[in-house]
Amino acid sequence: MKVALVHYWLVTMRGGEKVLETLCKMFPEADIYTNVYNPDAVSDIIRSHKVYTTKINNYPMARKLYQKYMPFMPKALMELDLTGYDLIISSESGPAKGVCPAPDAFHICYCHTPMRYLWDMYHEYFKKSNPLVKFFMKKMIPGLRLWDISSSNLVDYFVANSHYVASRINRYYKRNAEVVYPPCAIQKYIDNPRNPEDFYLFFGQLVGYKRADLAIEACIKSGRKIVVIGDGKSKKAAEYTKSGLVTFTGRVSDQAIADYLSKARALLFPGIEDFGIIPVEANAAGCPVLAYKKGGALDSIKENVTGMFFDEQTTDSLIKCMDSFEKRQSDFNDRKAFTEHVQQFSENEFIKKINFIVQNRNKML
Repeated sequence: MKVALVHYWLVTMRGGEKVLETLCKMFPEADIYTNVYNPDAVSDIIRSHKVYTTKINNYPMARKLYQKYMPFMPKALMELDLTGYDLIISSESGPAKGVCPAPDAFHICYCHTPMRYLWDMYHEYFKKSNPLVKFFMKKMIPGLRLWDISSSNLVDYFVANSHYVASRINRYYKRNAEVVYPPCAIQKYIDNPRNPEDFYLFFGQLVGYKRADLAIEACIKSGRKIVVIGDGKSKKAAEYTKSGLVTFTGRVSDQAIADYLSKARALLFPGIEDFGIIPVEANAAGCPVLAYKKGGALDSIKENVTGMFFDEQTTDSLIKCMDSFEKRQSDFNDRKAFTEHVQQFSENEFIKKINFIVQNRNKML
C-alpha cells in the first residue's frame, strides 16, 4: 500500500507535527507533502521521509511568511500529483485536505481544527491586523471559505482530535467525524513525583486566546502566587511582576517543566483549545487542572477526578474554582486515577484507532 501524508507546513514541532511524527512511525515508507518545509525545524523521524513541497516553498521568505501565502495554497495543493497513492492522510489545521486523490484512493483527514482564521477566530485576527492586511482579508477570506467547504468533499473520512473539533467539522462542513485523541507524551510524566507547593501554574504561548491574563489577574486579585511558562510577552508583564505574586520564566527545559508540574498546586487552563495536550501532560504528572468548561478540555480532563471546571471566562469564576479546589485538594491525591485516565491519550491508543480505520476503510466509504 502506497501512502502519502499531507501536512499544512513543516516549520516547527508542535502538536500537529507530533501527530505527523506518529503517522510517520506507522507508515515508515510514506511520502510527505507540505506547503513549506524547514528540515532544521522538524524531528529526525520526519526528516527520514521523502518530503515534497508545493510551489509555495519557493516563494520569498516562505519559511517565515508562510501564513501570508495562505491564499495561494489551495491552488498549490490541487496541483500536487498524488496518482498512485492508495492511502492519503491529511493533517489539517492550515490548508492540507485540499489535495486531489486518485478515484480509488482512500483519503482520511485528521483534523486538528477547521482553520480558525477563516471561521470562528476571523474577527479576532481581523482586529489585530494592519490596514493593508485587513484590505486583503476582506477580499480573500470569502473565497477561501468557499474553497475550504468544497475541499471537504475530497475527504472520504474525517477524524477529529476532540468532540469540540468534531462539532465544528459538522458545523462548517456538514460532515461527521470520528474522535481519535492525538498521541500525548504521557510516559514522560507518569513517574513524575508530586510535592505540591504554594503556587499555581500557567503553561502555554502568551497569545490572546490562551487567556494567560485571566489566570494571572485571578491569582493577583485573590493573593495567590502563579508561575507563567511560555514564549511571548505580556503587555502588562511589568505591572503583573510588581505584585510580587507572578513569575515569568519564558521557555524552559523539559526537566524544568516536569519540576514545575511536580510542585504546582494545579495547572490553570483558562483558554478555549481544540484539544489541549498540556492538561493531559499535567494529569500524567499527577497535577490537577482547573479549566474553563469549554473546548477540548472537556475531553482531556475528568471532572472531580483529575481536575475541576469553571463556568465563565472571568477572574471571579476562576477564583471561585480555586477556592473550591483548595477546600478539597486532598481529593486529587489519587495518582492511580490520574494514570488510568491519561492512558486513552497514549501513542499506542492513537495508533490502534487509526489502524482500525485504515484496515476497515472499505466499510467507511
